[in-house]
Amino acid sequence: MVYLNRIYTKSGDGGQTGLGDGTRVPKTHVRIAAYGGTDELNSVIGVVLTTELPDDVRRQLTLIQNDLFDLGADLCVPESDKPLGYEPLRVTAAQVEQLEHWIDGHNEKLQPLTSFILPGGSPAAAQLHVARTVCRRVEIGVLSLAEKETINLQVAIYLNRLSDLLFVLAQVCNNYGADNVLWIPGKNRSPNP
Repeated sequence: MVYLNRIYTKSGDGGQTGLGDGTRVPKTHVRIAAYGGTDELNSVIGVVLTTELPDDVRRQLTLIQNDLFDLGADLCVPESDKPLGYEPLRVTAAQVEQLEHWIDGHNEKLQPLTSFILPGGSPAAAQLHVARTVCRRVEIGVLSLAEKETINLQVAIYLNRLSDLLFVLAQVCNNYGADNVLWIPGKNRSPNP
């Protein structure tokens, strides 16, 4: 249970913040950047949810927002052999499998791609492309953390699948791909008449 009775604590005024295990680290620490990026991604998905969406997409994105809080909680508590007095929340393979199930379900309704897709189309699709690119950046931040410290690898796998799902959902929101904006290689290399 989370209980917040004050929003500011002043404990971070000196550039340090606390991790879930009580450790204090600089706010510039790669772990803070990793789970801060997760918060940003969750906020971008919140913006997507303000657009017109199919009901199943809205339901899935709402569940993903909760998963992203799980993911942030996972990253907030470093992996350790030391007893914490509680079981830290960790992202599971089942959460990744759920994303794969959704990808497969939506992908069955899409035509195979014959070109790369430019971000755009409907407002929902454009916002999903923004979420996808933020997700890729967050994944890179988590992988940077994994180069320095031990993490739950399900976190990086989840983010990888999530970016794939967001790509697929953008197509769903572009009339199942019919309204995708396609890349035309070299289109503007010669002057237009």
